[in-house]
Amino acid sequence: MHGERLTSASGDSFPRSRYWRAISLSKGLKTKNLTLSYGSSPIIRELDLLIPQGKITVLVGSNGCGKSTLLRSLARLLKPRTGSVLLNGKEIAKQSTREVAKQLAILPQGPDAPEGLSVIQLVKQGRYPYQSWTKQWSKEDEAKVNWALEVTGLTSLAEHPVDALSGGQRQRCWIAMTLAQDTDIILLDEPTTYLDLTHQIEILDLLYELNEREGRTIVMVLHDVNLACRYAHHMVAIHEQKVYNQGPPELIVTKQMVKDVFHLQAQVIVDPFFGTPLCIPHGKGRQLSEQPLTAMGS
Repeated sequence: MHGERLTSASGDSFPRSRYWRAISLSKGLKTKNLTLSYGSSPIIRELDLLIPQGKITVLVGSNGCGKSTLLRSLARLLKPRTGSVLLNGKEIAKQSTREVAKQLAILPQGPDAPEGLSVIQLVKQGRYPYQSWTKQWSKEDEAKVNWALEVTGLTSLAEHPVDALSGGQRQRCWIAMTLAQDTDIILLDEPTTYLDLTHQIEILDLLYELNEREGRTIVMVLHDVNLACRYAHHMVAIHEQKVYNQGPPELIVTKQMVKDVFHLQAQVIVDPFFGTPLCIPHGKGRQLSEQPLTAMGS
């Protein structure tokens, strides 16, 4: 990992070990010496990762760096080459599918619903881990589905076909399904892909509110570093098959980090509205005479 101390924009620093002691005591989701590969080519090497419980964690990095691969591994969809993923203190590979599904839900990138499936039919699928020959649909299942529809603003659309909705509404349907699954941990692979800016903010605001109200642990892959900085409590930057750095965005997103991880020259300033890091890439474009805001990080 890059550096032994974390340094804020003001120049204050403190030992990285103090930061990690604060989150490593939580159960939640961790990896230990994790190596992932497709065939003989490693994608992630010897990764030790801690996901803070009850927080929003965002994975960032250049295309092909292994963000989505790592997320799939955290959900037990990809078998490690070496090492392990720990879910609430136990190896996830040694837990049953039903047991894992009651603790962790994943929303993959660009899911498709069968043609004609209604919103409520899709959301009800989130309750499948709780169904069995001896336990059929219950009042609790019904309550969880209705709650998921309510918090995602889909109650009035419950009987509508999913494929007839807008992109933002469809994404809300899939999020509602994962919420109906009623897990403490939710993984999302690029939940804002293919959405316009309005719907991106709508979805991220929804996830932020769910974290605030419900205390759910949310782990996302995002391409937009500025949106990641705005919504993440914790950021993990992946580079050269390892974690380049991880911690609060305001302490790790710097000019050097953007250069090393994204191979991009940029200025990192303070977002004037949120106080979070704001990355302004160098490049050709129309330049105004006004001076940019005061830079932060280096």
